[in-house]
Amino acid sequence: MRGWLAEIKKHHDILEQISAYDRLINMVQFFQEWTIIRLDEAASEEFIRLKKMKVRVGTRDLKIAAIAPAQHALLLSANLRDFQKVPGLRVENWLSS
Repeated sequence: MRGWLAEIKKHHDILEQISAYDRLINMVQFFQEWTIIRLDEAASEEFIRLKKMKVRVGTRDLKIAAIAPAQHALLLSANLRDFQKVPGLRVENWLSS
């Protein structure tokens, strides 16, 4: 989202903004079909538990890692290197062959 907004902002001529706005709309429409799993109380508790375990993963990734098991979800990510550090997390990379 930030990338397309930055692309729009860098063009001062409104006609040059049209294609960036179109791509932004396409991205929003693409994500409308997804189910978004929220950070809830169970995920927050899992996040706190993982922090106490001193899992060496960035804060944003640790939040994602906490949401998946709290919702009994499989995490899909190309970042297996970090997410495989999280004990008990089910994670797969569907982009690899």
